[in-house]
Amino acid sequence: MTEFLLSLLQIIIVNLVLSGDNAVVIALACRNLRPELQKKAVFWGGFGAIGLRVILTFIAIWLLQIPFVQVIGGFLLIWIAVKLLKGEEEESHIGGGTNMLEALKTIIFADLIMSLDNVIAVAGAANGNMLLVIIGLSVSIPLIIWGSQLLMHLMNRFPVIVLLGAALLGYTAGEMIVGDKVVGAFLEGVLPALHIILPVALALVVIAVGTYLKRKHEKAEEDRVAQDHAEIL
Repeated sequence: MTEFLLSLLQIIIVNLVLSGDNAVVIALACRNLRPELQKKAVFWGGFGAIGLRVILTFIAIWLLQIPFVQVIGGFLLIWIAVKLLKGEEEESHIGGGTNMLEALKTIIFADLIMSLDNVIAVAGAANGNMLLVIIGLSVSIPLIIWGSQLLMHLMNRFPVIVLLGAALLGYTAGEMIVGDKVVGAFLEGVLPALHIILPVALALVVIAVGTYLKRKHEKAEEDRVAQDHAEIL
C-alpha cells in the first residue's frame, strides 16, 4: 500500500511540474470568449484533454512492455528533465477561439501535442499499474486546469519546486531503464545494487547538467543584452 501511495504521489508531482505550458494554452485558447463561456470551455476542454491523455498513457504503458523501449523512454525523460531545468520555453502560437467549439478544439489539440513528456513520465512512474494512471491523472489534471495560475506563481516564486520535479523525472528515468526486461536483467547480473544506485545517480546528473545549462543560457542572454546595449550607445 505504501508503494502504491508513493507512486501515486510521484505521478501527481510529475504532472504538476510538467503542465505549466498546458495551463498557458488553456488561458490563451479561452481569452477571446465571452466571460460566461470561458468557464464552460475550460471545463469541457480540460475534460477532453484528460480523456485523450489517459488513452495515450495506456498506449505508452503497452509500448513500454517491449524490450529496450523503456530504455529509450528513460533517456528521453532525462532530456525532458534537463530541458525543464534549463528553462527553455516552447514556442506556442495559440490563437484564441472566437466561439466555444474553436476554443475546445484548440485546448484538446494543443494539449495532445504538448503532453508527450507527461505521458512518458506517468507511464514510467505507474510501472504498468492502470489504476495508478487513472487515479493520478484524475487528481492532478483538474488541479492543473483550475489552479494553473497559482501553480505557475508558486513555480516562479519557489524555483526549488522545479528543481525537485526535474530530479524526480531523472529518478523515474532511472527506474524505467532498470525496469526494462533485457537491460534490467543484464544490470542485475552485473551489480544488483544498480537498481537503487542508477535512479539516484540520474536524479543528481539531471540537477547538475540542467543547472549548468541554465546558468550558461542566462550568461549568454546577459552577454547578448549587454552587446545590444553597447551597440545602441
